[in-house]
Amino acid sequence: MDQTHLGRSGLSVSRLCLGTMNFGWKTDEADSHAIMDRAHAEGVNFFDTANVYGFDAGKGRTEEVLGSWFAQGEGRRERTVLATKVYGGMSDWPNDTFLSARNLVRACDASLRRLQTDWIDLYQFHHSDPATPWDEIWQACETLVAQGKVLYVGSSNHAGWQLATAQATARARHFTGLVSEQSIYNLLTRDIELEVIPSAEHHGIGILPWSPLQGGLLAGVLAKTEGGRRSSEQVQQAVQEHRPALQAYEDACAEWGLAPADVGLAWLLSRPAVTAPIVGPRTMEQFTGSLAATGITLDRAQLDRLDELFPGKEPAPMDYAW
Repeated sequence: MDQTHLGRSGLSVSRLCLGTMNFGWKTDEADSHAIMDRAHAEGVNFFDTANVYGFDAGKGRTEEVLGSWFAQGEGRRERTVLATKVYGGMSDWPNDTFLSARNLVRACDASLRRLQTDWIDLYQFHHSDPATPWDEIWQACETLVAQGKVLYVGSSNHAGWQLATAQATARARHFTGLVSEQSIYNLLTRDIELEVIPSAEHHGIGILPWSPLQGGLLAGVLAKTEGGRRSSEQVQQAVQEHRPALQAYEDACAEWGLAPADVGLAWLLSRPAVTAPIVGPRTMEQFTGSLAATGITLDRAQLDRLDELFPGKEPAPMDYAW
């Protein structure tokens, strides 16, 4: 597995990031541990989670599953670049949510306990919090970094102007600021090409695409449906909305002799500023299937054909101004 730097930082991470959102509730603990072991065996050293993951099994459960895996020792924690997130409410009390200095510090300590570790490599803001000023956010992060609890800071679901504001405020405080941004990004959803990616490129922020296959729509959904697999009503509606493009996409992939899921991930790996797509398997089979994408290099003709099927956006304002 190739490694690259996370944004402008000196931190080396694998070109695929293992998303753990399903662990502990859709994927049981033993299977989750097996997938993480396989990830290390394949050279995937970058794992992403969040304090709220666990859902039906309870918020925080996913971090606990990672913690019990780290507790097995044998270098599991030391070899892992661990990313978690803060923002979502962990209780009904008002200060256990969002990005106040109070919540950042207390939520970090709670994540460390669940994860059974002394430090978080990448602490990410799960969503933007316009009500909290960046000076307050950075003051709390500076404290966490000084204490050795956090090494790098990233964002998720932020707009381009918010990335710029965050970096300007951090620079004034002589703080590193953001090194990464998680955004939804795939062939079907290319909105961040307008302003988020240009801002990230300018500020040296690595893009970590989530939902890289648009909930499975880019993983050969038409062939799977025709093969008798059932899908949710929401997926069926999305399929009908995009059917012509999806059919042309799957036809192109078949012509190239490549799996649609591999093409979707390989396309992301070719995009500017992208550090590592986040793959979130429920099963070992799904995780193993995603590994092939890192060995695929799409040529110019293939990339142009994909742009024809799924038109992207020019950086703003060129996309809409004369």
